[in-house]
Amino acid sequence: MDQPTEKPLGIGNIEASMPPEMALACEATGVEKANRDIIKLLVLGVLAGAFIAFGAMFMTVVTTVSDALPWGVAKLIGGLSFSLGLILVIVGGAELFTSDTLMIVAYASRRISIGSLLRAWVWVYIGNIIGAFGTAALVFLSGQHEFSDGAVGKTALYVASTKAALPTDRVFFLAILCNVLVCLGVWMSYGAKSLSDKVVVIFLPAAAFVAAGFEHCIANLYFMSYALAVKTWAPPAFWTEIGKISSDYPALTVSNAMHNIAVATVGNLVGGSLMVGIVYWFAYLRSR
Repeated sequence: MDQPTEKPLGIGNIEASMPPEMALACEATGVEKANRDIIKLLVLGVLAGAFIAFGAMFMTVVTTVSDALPWGVAKLIGGLSFSLGLILVIVGGAELFTSDTLMIVAYASRRISIGSLLRAWVWVYIGNIIGAFGTAALVFLSGQHEFSDGAVGKTALYVASTKAALPTDRVFFLAILCNVLVCLGVWMSYGAKSLSDKVVVIFLPAAAFVAAGFEHCIANLYFMSYALAVKTWAPPAFWTEIGKISSDYPALTVSNAMHNIAVATVGNLVGGSLMVGIVYWFAYLRSR
């Protein structure tokens, strides 16, 4: 009787795509995104903004118990809960500006023009703004900030005011580091062969950047707008419940929020396009 032949160990036994194939998949995805019409880019951008906002909302609720936990544990739990947002974006097929910085790979390979690259980034970013702001408005109107005797709203105010108080240089470098992790998660998803594979490879990089306190411009659109809504329109009973007044959050202003988001956007762009996209293009696609 013939004995079953044993598969030799090596690349042939690895089901996931290898980095050179991932690079080609990233390039092809960039070309496909650049060729989408404006309406599709905008709608998928709105979805991604909402999805990231859902992750930020989830993190806010979960970390409301942070006073009862060690700091690092609370940050880890917050990061794990926030990863919902990026999982929804990747698995649900939405368009997120920070992950779309990887389209630079297709541009570096001369598969798309600078005009089509910028066009995609601009419309996706506009969609992300609409999605994040719209979700923040809905969450505020739902009265979630009054949950747990106002503790959820107090957490939202603390998170946003802390971010709003950061100086420019810190926001910039925290944003670079953030999108390095985000884009590494997205990059690894190009090698996934199943839905569960995608979730697994996205989960920890997304959790890590939140736990480390890095800055994500689209998440900050939600954090800032929601907290500003609470600070501006929360009823007197809310402030009585949390033992605070709106002036206790002086850094939380529209101008500071816009400054944080603008600087974080530039930092995210550098981290995703130059420190992940261009590096991998140089390693695997430059010779083409």
